[in-house]
Amino acid sequence: MEAPVMSRTTTRYTVALALALVALAAVMRILPHPANFAPVAAIAIFGGAVLPRRHAIWIPLLAMVASDAIIGFYTLPIMLSVWLCYVAIALVSSRTLRPFSLGRLALITPAGSIGFFLVSNFAVWLWSSMYVHTWSGLMLCYVMAIPFFRNTLLSDLVYTGALFGLYAGATALAGRLTASPVQGAEQHS
Repeated sequence: MEAPVMSRTTTRYTVALALALVALAAVMRILPHPANFAPVAAIAIFGGAVLPRRHAIWIPLLAMVASDAIIGFYTLPIMLSVWLCYVAIALVSSRTLRPFSLGRLALITPAGSIGFFLVSNFAVWLWSSMYVHTWSGLMLCYVMAIPFFRNTLLSDLVYTGALFGLYAGATALAGRLTASPVQGAEQHS
């Protein structure tokens, strides 16, 4: 599927939306919140579905870099693994949610949470000294991360639903507001 040709107005709107999403994700990660309850994956899924691919890929990455710069950077290979997870989620979403499908969204959202859980905890096991580098150490790493997974999955479901719901409402409202007065009068008579 080819990307649609966009007007300057649409492109400006898209860039503004992308920057607003980066700001939202960065702020939500910086503000006090339960562990792993942040909108970054939801923004990657949403961006992948509605924004040009280049914006969809950079949005979660910029949000993570900006918020990590404030919160504090950590072990580079682990941090890069986390960042790449969000880029992968955006890429998968951009390929599978165009055209949009609620059924595919219902599959991609928990799949993104599971993928993030598996990759990020594997990275913690591999590149930190928290766990013994054996099969049982890896399994212990995953078991210890289960409480965090609950929040990851819940936040991905909540924020993804909110983003798509707000976007649908905003585009519907925008469509009604841009309808000519004659068209609007005909619909209400």
